Amino acid sequence: MVLRRWSQDARLSLARLPSLAGLGRVPAAPVHVVRDLWPGDPTSGAQLALGSLTHGGVTRRIGPGRWEDPSYPDSFRAYLHGFTWLRDLRAVGTDSARLQARALVNDWLAHPPTDPMVRDCAVTGARLASWLGHYDFFAASADDGFRHRLMQRLLAEGRTIAALLPPETHDWRALVAFKGLLAAAIAMPEHSGFLSRFMRYLDAELARQIMQDGCHIQRSPEIQFLALRELAEMRAMIQAAQLPLPDSLALALDRMSPVLRALRHGDGGLALFNGSHVGNVAMIEMVLAQSTRSRVVATAMPDGGFIRLQVGRSLLLVDAAAPPPAGFDGLAHAGTLSFEFSVARQRVIVNCGTGQTPEWRRALRESAAHSLLVLEGCSSSDIGPDGGIQRRPPHVTAEQMGQDGAHWLDLSHDGYHAPFGASWRRRLYLGDGGEDLRGEEIVEGERAQSFDLRFHLHPAVGAEWDAEGQIVILDVGGRIWKFRADGGTLAVEESIYCGAGKPERTRQIVIHVRPGDTGVTGEATAEVVEAVESLPVEGAAADLGGELEADGTKAAAIPEAHARVQRSGSEERTRQIVRWGLMRVEG
Repeated sequence: MVLRRWSQDARLSLARLPSLAGLGRVPAAPVHVVRDLWPGDPTSGAQLALGSLTHGGVTRRIGPGRWEDPSYPDSFRAYLHGFTWLRDLRAVGTDSARLQARALVNDWLAHPPTDPMVRDCAVTGARLASWLGHYDFFAASADDGFRHRLMQRLLAEGRTIAALLPPETHDWRALVAFKGLLAAAIAMPEHSGFLSRFMRYLDAELARQIMQDGCHIQRSPEIQFLALRELAEMRAMIQAAQLPLPDSLALALDRMSPVLRALRHGDGGLALFNGSHVGNVAMIEMVLAQSTRSRVVATAMPDGGFIRLQVGRSLLLVDAAAPPPAGFDGLAHAGTLSFEFSVARQRVIVNCGTGQTPEWRRALRESAAHSLLVLEGCSSSDIGPDGGIQRRPPHVTAEQMGQDGAHWLDLSHDGYHAPFGASWRRRLYLGDGGEDLRGEEIVEGERAQSFDLRFHLHPAVGAEWDAEGQIVILDVGGRIWKFRADGGTLAVEESIYCGAGKPERTRQIVIHVRPGDTGVTGEATAEVVEAVESLPVEGAAADLGGELEADGTKAAAIPEAHARVQRSGSEERTRQIVRWGLMRVEG
C-alpha cells in the first residue's frame, strides 16, 4: 500500500509539472466535444447567476476567493469543484448566465484548490467532463487567452486522473473518474496515453462494481441509477469519437438497465433501499433511454439480493440480502428483509429513505427506519464511526415460489444472533390479483424477546386506527385496504418520510410484542388466522399458517401470541409468531 501510494504520488507530481503540459502541444480547441446529455434546472441556474449555489440542502455564496471556504461541507465542496452545476446555468440560456459560467471557470483556473481534494479523481473527472460537456456554452466564444488557459488545464486534469488510476476506492464514483479521463481522451486524441489508460483499467473496474445479474455492488437503486448514468455518458463519448465500444461497457449497460427498471415503483421513482431517494422520474427515463433501447424489466436479481413481485396492479419489492461488502457499504442501511409495497402509482408501505444532513442520514440508516422487525430496539447491522457496516447478518436466506398467479417468499436472517441469540424468519404471500398481502414473522431464540414490527406508510396514504378492533383502515388513492394482525399489540404511530430528502411527517403501523403478552383475541384475529390458514401447503412458504405434520398435512394453526417453547436436543428454544394481513376491501 505504501509503495502504491509512493508511485501514485510520483505520477501525480509529474502530471502537475508545468513543463509537461507542453505549451506547444496544447490544442487550440477540443477535437471532439460531446455536449452534456442531461437537462439543467433553470431555477438553480438563476440562483447561480446571482452567486449562490445549493446542494444537499446547503446554500452558500460562491465566487472569487471562496473556492476553499472552510465553512463548506465536504459534499458541497466536492459538488462545487465538480462543476456539474454548469448545466443549470446553461438551462437559463441568457448571455448573463454564459458570462457568469465563464467568470467562475476563469476564477477557478486562476485559483485552483490546493487541499487534499486534488487526490479525489472523481471530483477531477466530474470537472473535466463538465468543462468539455459545456465547452460550446461558456468557452467557444471566449477570447483566445481564456481558451488557451482552459485547454492547458484540461490537459493537466487529464494527466492528474491518469496518474490516480486505478482509483483507491471502487464505489460508483470511480466511474466518474473514468468518464473524465475518456472525455480528455476524445477531446485531445493526440495524447494517446489517456485512452490507453482508460482501456487498461475499465474492464476490471466494471467487473468489480457490476454483478452478474446487473446489480451494482453497493445494492442501492439510486447508485444503480447514478452508475448507469455515468456509463451512458461514456458510450455517448465513444460513439461521438467513432471508437469501438468496449465489450465490458456494452454488457454493463445491457445488464444494468433492466435492474434499474425493476427497482422502480409504479410512480416511476426509485425504491428506498440503502440510501436511495425517489429521484427525478424524467431524468431516470432519460438515462434509461440513453442506455438501451430495450424496455426489459429484470425478473431475477439473485446476486444483488432484491426480489420483485408484480401481481395485478400491486408491486412488492424486498431487500433480501445482507448489506454490501466492506468498501462498498459507506451508505448501506440496516434494512435486511425490509420491503416496500405499492398499488399502481401509489406507494403504500415504504422505507423512510435518506436525509440531506449527516444526522438525518445516520438516523435513517437504522433498522427502525425500515418496514421490518426490530428486536429489542436494536438494528440488525451496526454502523461504525467511519460509516461502514461493522456487524451484519452472517446468513441471509431467500426462497420464492409462484403458483396460479400468487407468490410466496420465505426469508430469514441471523443478524440478531450475536447480540441476542435469536433469528428472524419472515414469510410473505401476495395473491388475489395483488389485493391480498399477508405475512408471518417468527422470532426464534434462547428466550422470549421484545420486538416491534414496523410498516411505514407513505404520506399520501390515509390511516384510521380502530384500537378496540385491532384494525387499521387505509385509504390508498381512494380505495380502502384493511390491515389486521394476530400476535401482538397493534398501534398507529408517528413516522418520517424522506423520499425526496426533506423530512415529511407520516405514520407507521406498529405491532408491539413483549414477553408474556397473551395476544389479541376476537373476530379480527380469527379472520387473519383463517386467511393465513388457507394458503397451499406446497413450496417454500407452504406452512405459513401452521406446522406441517410428518405426512405432509397441515396441523392446526398457532393462534397464541405469547412465546412457545420448543426443545432442540437439550436446549430450550422459544418461538414467537406474529401474523398480519393487508387486504383490499370491496366497495
